[in-house]
Amino acid sequence: MNTKNNRRRQNSRERIEGLFMELLQDRELNEISVSEICARCGLNRSTFYANYEDIYDLADKVREHLEAEVKRLFEEERERFPYSHGFLRLFRHMRDNQALYRTYFKLGYENQFKLDLYGYDMREAERYFDNRYIEYHVEFFRNGFNAIVKLWLRNGCRETPEEMERIVRREYQGRPNA
Repeated sequence: MNTKNNRRRQNSRERIEGLFMELLQDRELNEISVSEICARCGLNRSTFYANYEDIYDLADKVREHLEAEVKRLFEEERERFPYSHGFLRLFRHMRDNQALYRTYFKLGYENQFKLDLYGYDMREAERYFDNRYIEYHVEFFRNGFNAIVKLWLRNGCRETPEEMERIVRREYQGRPNA
């Protein structure tokens, strides 16, 4: 493929996704139109539709982008430290990509939150709970963690990633490797 066109297409996607995330900070998804995005980005609608089926596909692509980025963030750590929670690395990533994470939560994707994707070690939890009530534990941890992250983002990430990691570990105190 033509490298120049690939760069142009990537640049168009970045502009569209960047503006989309910006608009979502103050508006709801159903209040954002393809026409508005194209006009504000200075792109044709055909450029938008060459990359996305509709506004909902754009939202899904933003989610996929974040999840792929977070997965890459933890791949090396999991290989080197299989029982590491990786919360510090995650909080640093969140601080550096606040708009992306705010968008993720605003779109309601936290309900699809994959704990193992974010450095949570399911094997360790299963051993600790001896597979009893594991579903309850996972649900409790997922929702508590999401609430802490949302509050931190809403407050503009005032605390450092190191402080946030200590907060999570303190709340999880008494568990192995906590």
